[in-house]
Amino acid sequence: MAELTTIARPYAKAAFDFAIENDAVDTWAEMLNFVAEVSDNEAMQPLLAGGMASNKLAELFIGVCGEQVNEQCQNLLKVMAENGRLEVLPAVYQQFVELRLEWAKEVEASVVSATELTAEQQQEISVSLEKRLARKIKLNCSVDASLVAGVIIRAGDLVIDGSVRGKISRLSDTLQS
Repeated sequence: MAELTTIARPYAKAAFDFAIENDAVDTWAEMLNFVAEVSDNEAMQPLLAGGMASNKLAELFIGVCGEQVNEQCQNLLKVMAENGRLEVLPAVYQQFVELRLEWAKEVEASVVSATELTAEQQQEISVSLEKRLARKIKLNCSVDASLVAGVIIRAGDLVIDGSVRGKISRLSDTLQS
C-alpha cells in the first residue's frame, strides 16, 4: 500500500497542480475518479498486467474512457502507460482527493452513531470539529446499532470514541490494570 502511494504521489501532484493552474479541480477530480474506476474494472486488469506495448495500451485505455477525459488527462494516461503505471490510477485518485481536501482546508469526518443523528446534532458535531481542527468539516454519518449509545468520530488521524461500548472497554482496561 505504501509503495502504491509513493508511486501515485507525483502523478497526483502534477495533475493537481495543473488543475489548480487551470481552475479545473472539480473536472480533474471527476476524470481521475472515472479512470480509477476503469483501471479497477476486472476486464481491464489482465490488460494492465499484460505485456501489451505502452502506446497500444494507452490507446486502448483512452478509447475505453472516451469523452470522459480531456486532452490533458489523456496525456497523463499516456505518460503513465509509458511508465507502466496505469494500475496505480486508484491511488492517484486518492492522493488527488487528499490534496484537494488540504487545498480546500476541508476534512472529511466519519460519524458512526447508535441511532440516526438529528440535523441539530450533526451541526453541533460539525461546529465542534471545525473549532478543534481549524478546517471546514464534511460529515459522513452512518448508523451502527451495536454501539448501544453514543458516537465514534473519525477525522483523519483523530478518533473520538464516545460510544458506550468504547467507554465500557476503557473501564474494563482500567479495572484490569
